[in-house]
Amino acid sequence: MQNIPILLAAPEMVLARDVRRPDSQSGPPICGKGVVLNESLIERLKSMGVQKVTVEGHPVWLEGDKTMPELLELLEKRFRKVDHEPLMNRLKEIYKAQLIRSMDGAD
Repeated sequence: MQNIPILLAAPEMVLARDVRRPDSQSGPPICGKGVVLNESLIERLKSMGVQKVTVEGHPVWLEGDKTMPELLELLEKRFRKVDHEPLMNRLKEIYKAQLIRSMDGAD
């Protein structure tokens, strides 16, 4: 999943989290997780003052974003010193699976 500015939202993107009013974050959602965005909904969210939305996958590449191979290489580096520990290897595999799922297989 990716948190993006509403200005970069596009039709067919799917919300990964509920969207709430900026002035009432504890209030009920104005748009629910799983909703597929369309032009009119995006415009309505903009008019309500929504600045960012969280969408499924990683549909927008922003400056500084890393590719999947780069992220996996960083993960390997972080766990290199504890590579001999089975529990840490299991933790690395869990993190790797979550990373792949959150990026929706993006390259």
